Amino acid sequence: MTDTAASASKFSALANWREYIIYIGFVVIFLVFAATLGDRGFLDPNNLLNIIRQTAIIAVVSVTMTFVLSTGEIDLSVGAVAGLASVATAMGIDQFGIPGGILYGLGTGVVVGAVNGWLTTGIGIPSFLTTLAMMGIARGVAMWISGTAAIPILSKPYAAVFGAGNIGPIPSLLVWVAIIGIAGHIVLRRTTFGRRVLATGGNETSARYSGVNTASIKFRVLMLSSVAAALAGMLYAGRLHSGRFQFGEGDELSVIAAAVLGGTSLFGGAGTVVGSIMGALMIGLINNGLVLMGLEFSQQLIARGAIIIIAVAISQTRKR
Repeated sequence: MTDTAASASKFSALANWREYIIYIGFVVIFLVFAATLGDRGFLDPNNLLNIIRQTAIIAVVSVTMTFVLSTGEIDLSVGAVAGLASVATAMGIDQFGIPGGILYGLGTGVVVGAVNGWLTTGIGIPSFLTTLAMMGIARGVAMWISGTAAIPILSKPYAAVFGAGNIGPIPSLLVWVAIIGIAGHIVLRRTTFGRRVLATGGNETSARYSGVNTASIKFRVLMLSSVAAALAGMLYAGRLHSGRFQFGEGDELSVIAAAVLGGTSLFGGAGTVVGSIMGALMIGLINNGLVLMGLEFSQQLIARGAIIIIAVAISQTRKR
């Protein structure tokens, strides 16, 4: 074997190893916490289920964020949209029952997604700026229509389906993650739309010359992202029995970090839904461990920021 071939083989092995870094990291962190925090209840089944419940909503949004990042775009409004959708859902249930709440919640995502998509692809405003502005608008609208007060949800059937219930021992939130995750994985890996998403992010000019309507692809992924954020708000509302503008605050950072940690490139052209869900679980695992360690909230924020920095570093290495 020549030196060039040997080098190529080593590079390929290293690349393959990086593909599994999220899974290796998850197992290592889990074992470390199990060994050091076992006497503080880390391995208690209720605590492990709590990690899933706390992580599930982030995981749902990270699925569609995978699509957005894979096209080379970004959506910073998902957290604020979740808060707005939770308020809209609570108001809809109060006025028209469960069907009205679902319609109001998902409708919020559709409207915001259409605006984000149009401003980005129609007007040409970078998605970073579009969704950053939408973050403030959505948060402000949620505060305005709710009067900054929580709107209670008294419907037990709604809460049971959207976040607070269980199917046997399995939390309903985990069922939502499984449904959205499986659908997202199939669409990204097995459909023409998924291939066009990756092609758009990989080389937009080449994709356009190949007949891909890149503007339409970007519009649709931004729409999907907002609808998923709205669903997240509905799950927050069901789990916590109310709609509040504070729900989802800061989730955009966790969602992006989860996707990038899982193997999705910030520069587009590469994405994995399963990896994004694992990234969300890892963040939830770390947050839970930090709480059990007794760290203050400020220290937890520092740790979360460090995770994002590591995620960006991994993304840049993979892209190169």
